[in-house]
Order: sequence, then C-alpha cells, then structure tokens
Amino acid sequence: MSQFAAAPTASALPEELLYAVDGAIATVTLNAPQRMNTISGPMLRQLTDGLVKANEDRAVRVVILTGAGRAFCAGLNLEAQSKGTDNLSVGSGATPTSIDLRNTPPPVLHAMDKPVICALNGSAAGYGLDLALGADIRVMAQSAKLAASYAKRGVLPESGGTWYLPRMLGWAKASELIFTGRTLTAAQSLEIGLVNKVVPDADVLGAARDLALEIAANAPLAIQAAKRMMRMAWNEPFNEHVHHVFLQLLPLMQTEDMKEGIKAFLEKREPHFTGR
Repeated sequence: MSQFAAAPTASALPEELLYAVDGAIATVTLNAPQRMNTISGPMLRQLTDGLVKANEDRAVRVVILTGAGRAFCAGLNLEAQSKGTDNLSVGSGATPTSIDLRNTPPPVLHAMDKPVICALNGSAAGYGLDLALGADIRVMAQSAKLAASYAKRGVLPESGGTWYLPRMLGWAKASELIFTGRTLTAAQSLEIGLVNKVVPDADVLGAARDLALEIAANAPLAIQAAKRMMRMAWNEPFNEHVHHVFLQLLPLMQTEDMKEGIKAFLEKREPHFTGR
C-alpha cells in the first residue's frame, strides 16, 4: 500500500506542472516561467501529485525534476501571498495552518524510493533551494545560483533546508550559509559539494538525462532498496542498520534481476534488468 495519497492520471495534471515519461525516465517540470517558477498553491498540489505518480509507476526508474524558462524555482510566490490571492493551501479551502505537511513536495521527495535528479536549469532560491536539496543528485547550469535567502525574507528554511544543509555541509558551513542568507554561484556550489556537476546552460537537461540513463540501466529494485537504506542510515546505529540491510538483501537475492546480473557477469555482457 502506498505511503502517499493516490496520484491522479496524467490528464489531471494541469499546466503549472509538466509530466512526461520517456522510456524509464520521468521528467517533472515546474511550468510557470513567467514568474520564475515561484510556487503557488496549485503548483504545490500538482508537484506533489506528479512526484507520487512517478514513484508509483513501475515503468519509471529515475525521475528528473527541473524548471521551465530561466529559473529552476525562485521560491514561494510572495507577490500572490502579499495580495492574499494564494494561500499555498494543499486541500480545497485549506488555510496555511491546515496544510498536511506529509503530502507536500519536500517530505514526498524525501520518502521517494525512485532516484531523483534535479536539473538546475536556472537559479534556486528559498523554497526552490529546499526542493533541490531534496533530490538525490543535482546537475547545475553554469549561470545558475543557489540563494539561501531565508533570513533576508524574515523566515527560516521551512521545507528541508535545516535538515539537509548541516548533513551535507557540516554544522559550521550550514550555519554560515543560512545565517548570512548568502547566494552561491554554480562554481561555489560545486566546490562545497551542494551539486554533483556544473555544465553549460544549454547542456543541463541533457547531462541530467545521461546520468539518469546510466542509473536506469542498473537493477531498479536494488537501486530503490539502496536509497531506502541510505535514508535510514542517517538516523540509526550501525549494528541496527546492518540488520536492516540484510532484511532488504534477502528478497533481492530471490529476484530475476539478481539472477540476470550474475549471468551477465559470467557471460561477460551487459545485463538486462526487468525490475522483477
């Protein structure tokens, strides 16, 4: 049984989010380029639904999260918030205090078993940076920037940043970034380890797709189990973790994919995995 709310069909995902599947790769695109993909209430709901849909589709092995236009995501739609025209509610008629935080994009991203690559086609700020941090791998356009501008707006990293950044950077570096509200260039982001790769702007989606294809060629059940174990390892002692890894390994050893992996190795050929 799914840990998420039921996902809609593709036809139910309106234009603030684009969802496309090509082979084993699902591409989820924030689609409000006229406002630099700032997050609105409808986009929040649609992004949650799109991520759930990709995670539950057995044909999908890797997810690419990106944005349309010149920005990945410039944060929350503060202009609409200030005018009171968008309260970022998740449910019909909901207020900000009644949002079910378990079914908003950051916790859904964190709980997904499918690998997620964030193709940072442009800059990410505030909520957009938190979204990017929730991906497993980040490929960044050369001209893009990461803006940890929360304190400059009178808020804190509300959607994962206070959890991810100390783990990724260490306490001191994370404190410096969050407390100063500093903006990092692509080169600086790569240097401190916030992104995996920096590429020319025109190549960012292609580079993310190349990486996705490399991952998708491996055994999907093994990849998903490894991601679950990596997530659990952040919060449990070593001996307990080794036990949980063994419990994940036992069913994998009964799969057709493991048999195929061994057979391909012995026959000196590339394996063909089916996810069974």
